[in-house]
Amino acid sequence: MKIQFWSIGKAHEAFVKEGVEDFTKRISRYYSVEWQIIPVPKNAATLSEKELKKKEGEIVMGLLQQDDYLVALDEQGKEWTSNGLAQFIQARANDSTRTIVFLIGGAYGIDDIVLKRANHKWSLSHLTFPHQLVRLVLAEAVYRACTINRNEKYHHGGGSSKL
Repeated sequence: MKIQFWSIGKAHEAFVKEGVEDFTKRISRYYSVEWQIIPVPKNAATLSEKELKKKEGEIVMGLLQQDDYLVALDEQGKEWTSNGLAQFIQARANDSTRTIVFLIGGAYGIDDIVLKRANHKWSLSHLTFPHQLVRLVLAEAVYRACTINRNEKYHHGGGSSKL
């Protein structure tokens, strides 16, 4: 199985770059993994919020493959515990999912056309975070889930699954 992290916006900023790269390298011990940073449309500043989301949505829909399992990070999505995320990833591996795409939307979120295509909507938290920080949190959470699935020592928490 391959894990892809897609994020609409700028390249990784220095304050998250090292951490994102570290957790991405760690995830690669378990799954093929890569980041795709999707640039904001060139005329973004002249577009309304709705128009910008629509353009970003068109770009994402053009990049998705038919059999990609899309997880849209969305504030209206379902929250998981670390164990719940681990169970979710293991279930996708058991289902022979070829590629899971975790999508971080643009400044105004993810367009409805993409949300309708999503196989799952996931909320990281009720809090609002900068997109750059979400990249780091996402990479760490997926790495933690991988270690849980392998019963490795990285994760020390208990807690129930919200899957």
